[in-house]
Amino acid sequence: MTKNPLYNALLAAIYIVVISSAMFYGTKLSGPDNSVIAPIAAISLFTLSAAVMGYLFGYQPFQLYFDGKKKVAVDLFMQTVAIFCAITILVLAILFSGILY
Repeated sequence: MTKNPLYNALLAAIYIVVISSAMFYGTKLSGPDNSVIAPIAAISLFTLSAAVMGYLFGYQPFQLYFDGKKKVAVDLFMQTVAIFCAITILVLAILFSGILY
């Protein structure tokens, strides 16, 4: 996406917040669904999420890699993953601390 790993990781986190919120509040609004649409929607969402995350984490590093900037590509990818790891650890710390209960 960009050459800024913080921006890429934050976009990934924002995407997860939006999708998770839609799933959480959407199930409250729609109620239980015992049709074939529910598993189709779940698999479609999984596929979409894999594509979005692949784009956010991998597009710019692949571009750099194939432009011959292999070290910069690997560094960008690893920095993005490291920042996203820190965001994930922060979210887990908030979850297990009970701050939001």
